[in-house]
Amino acid sequence: MKTTNRIIFIGLIVSMVLMQGCEKGYFDLNNNPNQVTNPSLASLLTTTTHKTGINSFTVGGIAATYVQYTANPAASGAGDTYQIVDYTGTWDALYLAMADIYDMKQTATTQNSSEYLGVADVLLSYHLTLVNDLWGSAPYANAFVTSTLTPSYDSGEELYTSSMALIDEAIAELAKTTATIKLAATSDLIHGGDRVKWLKTAYAIKARLLNKISKRPNYNAAAVLDAVDRSYTANTDDAGMASFQLRNNWAGVALSNTNNTLGGWLSEQFIDHLNGTTYGIFDPRIRKITDPTVNGIFIGTVNGAGNRPPGNNTVKDENYITQSSPWTSPTAPLLIVTNAEIRFIEAEAALRANNLPRAYAAYLAGITANMNKLVVPAGAERTTYLSSPLVAVGEANLTLDLIFKEKYISTYLNPEAWTDARRYNYRYKDFTLPVNAVLPSFIRRVDYPVGERSKNGANVPLVSALTENLWWDK
Repeated sequence: MKTTNRIIFIGLIVSMVLMQGCEKGYFDLNNNPNQVTNPSLASLLTTTTHKTGINSFTVGGIAATYVQYTANPAASGAGDTYQIVDYTGTWDALYLAMADIYDMKQTATTQNSSEYLGVADVLLSYHLTLVNDLWGSAPYANAFVTSTLTPSYDSGEELYTSSMALIDEAIAELAKTTATIKLAATSDLIHGGDRVKWLKTAYAIKARLLNKISKRPNYNAAAVLDAVDRSYTANTDDAGMASFQLRNNWAGVALSNTNNTLGGWLSEQFIDHLNGTTYGIFDPRIRKITDPTVNGIFIGTVNGAGNRPPGNNTVKDENYITQSSPWTSPTAPLLIVTNAEIRFIEAEAALRANNLPRAYAAYLAGITANMNKLVVPAGAERTTYLSSPLVAVGEANLTLDLIFKEKYISTYLNPEAWTDARRYNYRYKDFTLPVNAVLPSFIRRVDYPVGERSKNGANVPLVSALTENLWWDK
């Protein structure tokens, strides 16, 4: 671990201790009168940016099985086969983070800091979107009122409207240059106190939100492209959190695997997407995502079927998440939104607007940005891929299928991948239901957690089935 990460994490531990007394009403799980109840903006910034990275990892882990990036090494794994899973821990983590962010928003308003207020709005919008994309309806409008422990639910569409309003406020606040209190660089674990990068991230998330409603009649490609134009232009703009007590969380999964505590196996779907099986061309990014097996090949685990014979695979003859990857190394950031993703959002919106030159240029730029992020070396394999007629199809032949195919690679392990899969109706080539799936079709949502039902059951909506489309997926 880098020395700077060690120093930052010492501050993080202190600030997290300070934060324990700050949850509001519904979230007041640790009410201790001896704990500090008025933490500084700097300590709030450390806590909220750290929790944002961790929550991105946690929700990304849920999404990873549903989009078949990963597969359980045991047959009929609950996530692989679409069984109901209790995500109480995830729900609590998201809402406790939002309580902390809400505190930062209130404190920033009181102290007249446009920079902290803007960042709080970005983080709150992001978390609200994670909740919306997992469960749909959820508490928000009165969730932070101290007088209620059983807040009512906002509809999924209302949550989306709130997310958009937060992002628009963030943009207005982060555009200001006269904040009375500037972001503390060492406390900001995502952008190091860089206001301009936070403004770009606000626009990047706005582009993502606007593009998410591609199935809705109010989808506006021009609005998506306007947000894109104001967001990322290079990989150095990417939003990610890279301060850890020990290592990147995905690297922890990889380490457990090397110690034969099996997990993090890569799906046959994802490996075949890259190794030439599905698309007829070898993608060199696979070498920067995982290592060849002991047999020198790339082969994935079938979702729902578990590891291939002879059994619990301790000889590593199937691929899994590895610490050698720039994406999942011990010091790699937990990525929230990237330049590559924005380029594919641009490509999709431009194609929907019939601007073929812009769509094709963005499509190629997205592939290049993702290859650069993965540190794919210049050479024959990279050149062969980029120049292949299967990839370099020309602007007249660009399709949404090609854009989604490439974006699937660029959002590897990111929560947004599941949003895309649902928008695309899981139409990736050769994408099939998991073996032993308990649903007749692909999963579209998760059920409300046991913890929420026990605390707020009267307000929890009925879920008819996990095949039920969320509002934006219709």
